[in-house]
Amino acid sequence: MRAVTPEPREIEAAVVDATGEIAAFIVANLPVAAVPGTPEIRLHGAHPGSGLRRLTERRSRLSPYWAYQWAGGAVLARHLLDHPETVRGRTVLDLGTGSGLVAIAAAKAGAGKITAVDIDAHAIAALRLNAALNGVTIETQLADLTAGEPPRVDLITVGDLFYERRLARRVTAFLDRCLAAGITILVGDPGRAYLPRERLAMIAEYPVTDFGTAAGEITRATVFSFMQGS
Repeated sequence: MRAVTPEPREIEAAVVDATGEIAAFIVANLPVAAVPGTPEIRLHGAHPGSGLRRLTERRSRLSPYWAYQWAGGAVLARHLLDHPETVRGRTVLDLGTGSGLVAIAAAKAGAGKITAVDIDAHAIAALRLNAALNGVTIETQLADLTAGEPPRVDLITVGDLFYERRLARRVTAFLDRCLAAGITILVGDPGRAYLPRERLAMIAEYPVTDFGTAAGEITRATVFSFMQGS
């Protein structure tokens, strides 16, 4: 898997359609279902007959990772719902939000304000639909924040962003700047290849499903606190 940053024109074209054609495709082809292990939340999700290639080949060079459940996001969502004090009344940014599972969980757990960020306009469109489906309000941002300054938030959630070497380096450098600014950072991950393990302290572990595994297969994923380096 490799993250690809879209060109500005591609972003603009996708944004124009984000509340129209893209959303219509999602509604028509990605059925709504409760999230395994997190039945409090329902999302639009892909299945073998969804025809996602018809959508992504026309408008994006990015893989449609947002259309599937990933273990890191699943474990973060479960943890926030089980421990609402983690986010209650706080400003939260969900980095690489995908379909918005973690952001929606934060909203349901009582976060004061949630901003969900992704580089894929398809993900933003799916998130908006999913937020409405679950009756929560979430601000969205189509951007790559990893090269920028820390946002003005209390907490950042990061699920499944350590699957590719260069992406992991960018994300880690960004999180370092955020940590220096006093922001709390929670990471959800099942142990992917480029997870910065030496920077993480385990908080909790849950059984969840993961994209790319056999249907019904359960894996263990962990919620970590991101810490200062030595």
